[in-house]
Amino acid sequence: MNTEELKKIQEPLKEKYRNQPETAIITLKAEGKIGDGISCKVATGKALVEAGLHPATGGNGALACSGDMLLEALVACAGVTLNAVTTAIGLEINDAVIKAEGDLDFRGTLGVSKEVNVGFQSIRLNFKIDSNATPEELQTLQKLAERYCVVYQTLVKGVPVATTFQ
Repeated sequence: MNTEELKKIQEPLKEKYRNQPETAIITLKAEGKIGDGISCKVATGKALVEAGLHPATGGNGALACSGDMLLEALVACAGVTLNAVTTAIGLEINDAVIKAEGDLDFRGTLGVSKEVNVGFQSIRLNFKIDSNATPEELQTLQKLAERYCVVYQTLVKGVPVATTFQ
């Protein structure tokens, strides 16, 4: 896909969202069902993933870790966003590898220490880009990729999450 093709696809959507802002609000959904042992089966867009305990919390490593899945979602979103941004601004890249890694202290998860937060303490997102782009163009690319990546922005800004038990 080139810049013109992307604009041709996106411009009618942008115009619609400008004129009818309520049509831009879409609810994404995910669903899972608890499985055997300590696991949860989650339907993704293309497959069924079975998640379980990380080995650091007693799992055997055979099932997907939800923390890994969060990082994978970040990498996927960042990669798609990077590709869309480079296409939109007409920047040529030969290749790009996106890596995410995050630090967890499982003392919080396992309730060993109430002083340790449950969840990631930090996440690092690294882009290794093969391109003839100038440093200024890469800086613009970084700014735009960060700005428009849904998962990145959700993690950085945080959002209210409500739970219900029925």
